[in-house]
Amino acid sequence: MRQIILDTETTGIEPKSGHRIIEIGCVEMINRRLTGNNYHQYIQPEREVPQEAIEIHGITNEFLADKPLYGAIADDFLQFIKGAELIIHNAAFDIGFINHEFKLLNTQFTDIRDHCAVVDTLAMARKKHPGQRNSLDALCKRYFIDNTKRELHGALLDSEILADVYLAMTGGQRNLLLDSGDDNAGAVATTDIQRLKSDRIPLKVITATASELEAHDKQLQLIDKKSGGQAIWFQSAGDGADSKVVH
Repeated sequence: MRQIILDTETTGIEPKSGHRIIEIGCVEMINRRLTGNNYHQYIQPEREVPQEAIEIHGITNEFLADKPLYGAIADDFLQFIKGAELIIHNAAFDIGFINHEFKLLNTQFTDIRDHCAVVDTLAMARKKHPGQRNSLDALCKRYFIDNTKRELHGALLDSEILADVYLAMTGGQRNLLLDSGDDNAGAVATTDIQRLKSDRIPLKVITATASELEAHDKQLQLIDKKSGGQAIWFQSAGDGADSKVVH
């Protein structure tokens, strides 16, 4: 399965108010393994980025001045994600902006969901952890994922963090590379395994005494009697031989 973990940064929260995408970050995952085949692009939004938005993501108007317009990157972006399953936190937000950008190009494009399946990790988290905070930062804390580099929002960094969150939420970690078909990848995976030292002190084995075994058998027989002979630890030995206790 090819999955794309996707995030965007924008000039604001509502495309219908004229806000635009200024950054797209995508990381590719195949069979629950990050491939390193990422897509990352800054975009000139053809409008000013408000100061309150800059304080969130740190992307300034000066930085975006020489970046390409959305129309210049639209085809490459669509080809990268087409046919994949998109993993997005609060998918309605990002999908709404992506659809808006394509519609501004006056093409026949209608909805990105015609080209990709979409999984919303926010909806998934709300179902899994009802009544709790389910922001990306909150999920990182809940699943012990390091997000210390996340001083500001950034589309590519947030996508990488979301990949770890998604794998943790769905029962696996990206550094557990099982049956990958890649010998080198398997070698990397073993570096995280902590093996016991061969010179460790042997464990001491203490066996039961004869009197302890006798007391144990008496207790089992008492339980069997009270259960009307239904105790499962008394089994018939072979073809009608005397019953014996199976330890």
